[in-house]
Parts: sequence; structure tokens; C-alpha cells
Amino acid sequence: MQFTTLHNVDTEYSADSVEWCTQDEKHDKYFACGTYQLVEAEENSAAPASAEVQRPRKGRIYLFAFDRENGTLKQLQCIETAAILDMKWLPAWSCNTGPLLATVNALGDVGIYELLDSERRLQQRAQLALEETPLNVSKALALSLDWKYFDDVGAGAVQLLVSDSLGNIHQLQYTAQDELKKLHTWHAHEFEAWTCAFDRWNPQRVFSGGDDSLLHAYDLRTGTEEQSQRIWTNRAHGAGVTCLLSHPKNEHQLLTGSYDELLRVFDTRAMKRSLTELNLNGGIWRLKPHPQRTDIILTACMYKNFSVVHLKEGALSLLGSYEEHSSICYGADWAPNIDKSELSDDHSHSLHMATCSFYDHKLCVSKVDTKFES
Repeated sequence: MQFTTLHNVDTEYSADSVEWCTQDEKHDKYFACGTYQLVEAEENSAAPASAEVQRPRKGRIYLFAFDRENGTLKQLQCIETAAILDMKWLPAWSCNTGPLLATVNALGDVGIYELLDSERRLQQRAQLALEETPLNVSKALALSLDWKYFDDVGAGAVQLLVSDSLGNIHQLQYTAQDELKKLHTWHAHEFEAWTCAFDRWNPQRVFSGGDDSLLHAYDLRTGTEEQSQRIWTNRAHGAGVTCLLSHPKNEHQLLTGSYDELLRVFDTRAMKRSLTELNLNGGIWRLKPHPQRTDIILTACMYKNFSVVHLKEGALSLLGSYEEHSSICYGADWAPNIDKSELSDDHSHSLHMATCSFYDHKLCVSKVDTKFES
């Protein structure tokens, strides 16, 4: 596997999330990057000189367009906002609307933006504060989000799952009428709830992982009390659970990343021990399967690099590592296309990916040449 950096962008603020739009061929050139910057004391002289948690966190949402044919990258938009912790693209409601970008930020807000293709920009459609807090009280950071489309709620609705820095999980609903509301909140972890995810094979089951090293599963149908919702707890991780992937092609398969540097594969029907593990030598912050080849997974290994892993018949193997970044490796995603390489071998293909890192505020777009069976 060979990596070639095509673009290297200074995002100014620390970069921590990248999400490529996979709606359709019309929109597959677009991707968004989220940034996070802790305001220094001199920038915020009116703020208390107390704990760091009270210092404001500012951020930006960048919208980019990447042309695979000629390799050009163009920044289309920069939106000033509170610090962005995570973002996900949602599907368009109809052929007359654009894809939607959901974001979570350091103020505990969830924002929904529509991509206006004709204007090549994002426009905000909805925003919701997860909790109302008094002035001068630090708000919980919204840390991660996932989504799932439900077609049994009227004309259809997207449900969002959001985790926060107080260990809570929030279930929200967003409709085509731009109604964004909270359905339920429960306390899942004693420390930060770093990650949460819907089970792709069971829409009523969700997972959460936290800094307490615990991985939980909950059933959304079983009332509002925490103990009645929880299905099981997994204690296999040696440090905080930081990312989850309910595999889109392999039923019952759940992949987890952790500060303990191990990528694990579980069968959700038997959670006492993992099926397999792979040490990637760096806390694992994101897991992104390729949209067309879900057996190829891009991993953000915070303190090491970005690694590409092959998942085949339950076994994990390292295909290659991208070493361009020198700071904390946080954001990563694949472009949705696979291009036939100019190489003569029929099994040679080119992929594209976007990666970003924190303190060096760097965003890279790269080409990845690889070989795999059709």
C-alpha cells in the first residue's frame, strides 16, 4: 500500500474531524473538516482565571471540494462556531434537498446544516442545546454522534445519538420539517462518554464507550430507567473506550478502539471476550470502513499515525500506515470512490482519503494505491 499526499492545508485551529459526503455521485466531491481551539487567557480577559474547563472553545466548519479527475482541492466555506468535536453526514430528505451535516460542539449543541449544491455552501437548518445550564456554569461538551434513519415515524425521521463529557447519552430526533428535539437522556458512564453508536442490525440497540473503560449496550424500547435499559456491560478494555463501529456488512460484528491501543472485534451475541485483536501502537480515535470496500478500515491512531487495516473472516491485518502527521491524529475518512489504477495489474486500485491532526492544525488529502481482489 502506497500513500501519496496531494494536499496539505493549514486549518489554523486544531483539526479533529473529517467527514466525506457519500450521498451520491453528485455530492461525492464534498467533505467537511471540524476544528477546535481553546481560547487563551489574553483572548478572554473577561473570563474567570479558574479551571481550564471554563475557558471558551472556538471552532470552525470548513467545506471543501476535491476533484478526483485533476486532483484539485478548493475551500468553499468557513463557518465560525463553537469548537467542533464530531460531525456526520445525513442523507437528503428528497431529490429536491441537499445532504445534511450534523455537528456537535463544546457548548453541548447539536447543529444541522444542509449542503446547497447550487451555491456550494452549507446553510444551518436546526440547532438544539442538549441541556439548559445557568450562566457561569460550565456546559458539558458534546463529544460524538451517530445517526440512523427510521421510516416508521410518519414520513420518516433521523434519530441521532450523542454522547457528552459528563457521561450522558442523548437520543434525539430530526424530521424533514427541521424539527430537532430530544427524546431521552440517560447517564451511562462515570467519566466522559467518548463514543456512542447505533447497532446497524438492530435499530433499537445502541452502544456507548467511556473513559471508565466500559462498553455498554442499551435497548431503547425498555423504559427510561438506566438499569432496565442496559443489556450488557463489557469490561475487556484496558483503558477508555474511544470509538465504535457496528459493521455495515457483517451482522453481529462490533469493532472497538481504545486508549489501550488495541483494535478489537466482538460478536455482539457473545461479549465476554473479543474474537480478535490488533495492536496499532496508538490510542485509536476513529474507525472508518471504506464505503465500497467495508473490509478496508481507516483508523486514526492518536499518538502514532493513520493506519489502514484489513478485516477478513474475523481476522485483522495491517495493510499500511500514513506517517505524514506529527501531532495527535484525530480525524479521518475515505472518499467514497475506488478508481482503477493506471498500473497494469488488474487488482491495482487508487483510493483517496482525508486526514487531520490536532496541534499542528494540519489537513491532508492523499491518494492510496493498493491491491485487492475484486
